[in-house]
Amino acid sequence: MLRNILAVLGGIFSGSICVWLMESLGHYLYPLPKGMKPNDIEAFKDYIANAPFMALFFVILSYGVAAFVAGFVASKITKNGKHTAAIVCGIIFLFFTVYNMVVLPTPVWFWVLGIVVWGLVLIGSKLAINKKN
Repeated sequence: MLRNILAVLGGIFSGSICVWLMESLGHYLYPLPKGMKPNDIEAFKDYIANAPFMALFFVILSYGVAAFVAGFVASKITKNGKHTAAIVCGIIFLFFTVYNMVVLPTPVWFWVLGIVVWGLVLIGSKLAINKKN
């Protein structure tokens, strides 16, 4: 049981680092408008509504990398050959993703990809389980 909890925490931590790194790269390539503070929610909503496609797509890419890594790490930690910890990580990340999409004005394609991409936890998990043998 403790190993499963640590696996989920490890998956969440590693996935969060991936999101942060990829989104930092996205902000470097597509910086926020001058003078805009990221914690100003109304300004951020305006930015999202008018952001270039690639600026938003970097967020989806960050989710994809995070999903894969979280699934891989969680399954490596559990060492039980099951996808359970990876799926729990995916569900937790999916919850936060849907919350962000509700709060911010994201386009329909972002909703579709933002939900589907978390399925990559299973690919990461499968790879980790196959590497176990």
